[in-house]
Amino acid sequence: MSTTTTYSTISLDEAAREAAKDGRAFVRLRRKLGITSFGVNALYQAAAGERVVGEHHELNPGAGGHEELYAVVSGGARFTIDGDDVDVPLGSVVVIAPQSTRSAVATEPETLVLVVGGRPGEYAMGAGEALAPMFEHYNEQDYAGALEKAKAAFETHPGNALVFYNVACMASLLGHADEALAALEESVTKWPAYKELAAGDDDFASLREDERFQALIA
Repeated sequence: MSTTTTYSTISLDEAAREAAKDGRAFVRLRRKLGITSFGVNALYQAAAGERVVGEHHELNPGAGGHEELYAVVSGGARFTIDGDDVDVPLGSVVVIAPQSTRSAVATEPETLVLVVGGRPGEYAMGAGEALAPMFEHYNEQDYAGALEKAKAAFETHPGNALVFYNVACMASLLGHADEALAALEESVTKWPAYKELAAGDDDFASLREDERFQALIA
């Protein structure tokens, strides 16, 4: 594991083999890596045909009530979910609701499954994701629709510099110079690095010679 304070790294294979007892391991990655924002662990089974995920659901007293994503990063697994068998080969994932009972056996030797969980409804969406609907309109050159969707992102991210930046872009493309400049001023005040981005952004072509624009990116 890295000793720096900004990132950590670990070998899943090595951690799993070190923790394995009778060919099976539960690697508490969240604890090992000091993660505080989501649950994540790894499950390992050395032998094909043996249990890799123990039977459980996420509503029992010892569980976190999480919806869980299981990703097979080596080997393969066959899940049983509420009585249904579901094959999850290498490179595939399955997402399971908290109330569903699940278990899995390894279908290949050296199977390693990464499991990530969180409570439904508690996901903290970033501003970039909140802006995603804008790009559907932007790509169709529907800049009025894009501007509407960009402003809608303020509902979840009020005052966000990236949202202001995209509002400025859409307003510029629509020829709304005053609105674009006001939004851009808010953006670069909150996040000065956007000055350089704006200087080379074709969305601001209509404002390129405007002295107010030049002052904002200076």
